[in-house]
Amino acid sequence: MTRGVALFGATGSIGESTLSVIRAHPERFHLDVVSAHASIEKLVRIVDEFQPKHVVLTDPAGADELLAQLPHHFKGSVSFGEAALAEAATGADVDVVMAAIVGGAGLLSTYAAVKAGKVVCLANKESLVMGGELMMQAAKASGASLIPIDSEHNAIFQCLPMGYAAGEEIAGLRQLILTCSGGPFRTATTASMQSATPAEAIAHPNWSMGQKISVDSATLMNKGLELIEATHLFQVDQSAIEVVIHPESAIHSMVEYADGSMLAQLGSADMRIPIAHALGYPERLAMDVERLSLSALGSMHFDPVDHEKFPALGLARAASEAGGDRPVVLNAANEIAVDAFLHARIGFMDISPLVDQCLNQIASQPISCLEDVLTIDRIVRQTAVELIGERA
Repeated sequence: MTRGVALFGATGSIGESTLSVIRAHPERFHLDVVSAHASIEKLVRIVDEFQPKHVVLTDPAGADELLAQLPHHFKGSVSFGEAALAEAATGADVDVVMAAIVGGAGLLSTYAAVKAGKVVCLANKESLVMGGELMMQAAKASGASLIPIDSEHNAIFQCLPMGYAAGEEIAGLRQLILTCSGGPFRTATTASMQSATPAEAIAHPNWSMGQKISVDSATLMNKGLELIEATHLFQVDQSAIEVVIHPESAIHSMVEYADGSMLAQLGSADMRIPIAHALGYPERLAMDVERLSLSALGSMHFDPVDHEKFPALGLARAASEAGGDRPVVLNAANEIAVDAFLHARIGFMDISPLVDQCLNQIASQPISCLEDVLTIDRIVRQTAVELIGERA
């Protein structure tokens, strides 16, 4: 019997890689639900090929266009808006939810899937950054399984004992080591980064990703968000997580145990590898991906992070240590700052200072429910927009 997959964020890079895995294993998976925000042409092609039972377009403005373009042989249902996405996550035919929506927009649907007790393949790190404690509490209550998709967290997951469930304490752990390519500006000077363009910032040396995550990789904020995500997935304090620059991106992350043993997961820079691992877990699915050749690789390098050059990682550590609403503020301010940079409203080196300004300017507020998270998120986004306007 095949497993029904709900793919949220189907038109992005993670979505496309997920479809590749499903396409390679039709005997194991079928696409039950598919969603996109506004990329209607891509969504229609997916519907035409995979014939899902339900389609969700989160931007209602495209409703008429989508309905007009859907293939005549499509017999499923269609719904629109964020609420429809959260409802689709709980469907009886859905066995696995691939949470691949970028940014805070993925929070509600991921939370709904967790509350419904689904197997959740988590590519939306922001949902744990924003609502980590709430998400893990919901998973414990519902029995949901969280399997990380980010190559770093999936690597750590693979280095843990078989049967480990996200949110449990790791027996005998000394530290987690997150590797980082260093992004496109690893060897650049701070002065040259002042004039960095969006095209330069999204030109990741090893991975093919969307614009937002590519800019986050360039500032190292992506590694900061991953650090916060890891504290929730693996129940560790941020002080037990080391970040090292590893430009070859062959080792995706490591786990060091108390006895001095260090386990690492290696592989080519292809997101189909962690996606296939998560979808097939605990089995290993055969995938036609480039194999990592150690002899061709030749050597590997590891360097410490230059925190003066890349202050975003330090901001994320401080937000994680402070807890409460600080990670929400960090994430929301960063999303607005990155969008402003991509639209040439601020410079590359203005991104982290803007996030820092929001963290200092917005008073801390308690979080007791998801609505608190959403309220703080709205406040921060508005504040960040106003601060950018003042810089113009």
